[in-house]
Amino acid sequence: MQALKEILSSNGIKPTCQRLKILEYLQGSRAHPTVDKIYHDVVKDMPTISKTTVYNTLNALAEKNIVTPISITGTEVRFDFSERGNHHHFLCEKCHKIMDMQVICPNLEKREINGNIIKELHGYFKGICAGCAKKKGR
Repeated sequence: MQALKEILSSNGIKPTCQRLKILEYLQGSRAHPTVDKIYHDVVKDMPTISKTTVYNTLNALAEKNIVTPISITGTEVRFDFSERGNHHHFLCEKCHKIMDMQVICPNLEKREINGNIIKELHGYFKGICAGCAKKKGR
């Protein structure tokens, strides 16, 4: 928890109980949750938290690049803890899971291409995950 407090403090964000709980949740999740999922799970341990607090916290964390908003479907935004480093994402069109993918990408670490300054790079793939492909093959 001390490391999470440091992440918030070093980015000029006051480490409130609600912010720490949301950040702790994201750090422990590989599911790339939506705001609704985060709220649904966090409110169990923190009944006084509001969905507005979750939205505001995620916006503040995204502004400081502590979390990364992921919008692959065009209909929802999911969140990823940025401390995991650069990676791409895979969206399964059957089960709708979003998974991290380590892909060798020559542009992933570049900060400039042809004189253009790169601030962000998002790569994603869509298809059928291995689990759903196995189920279909039965």
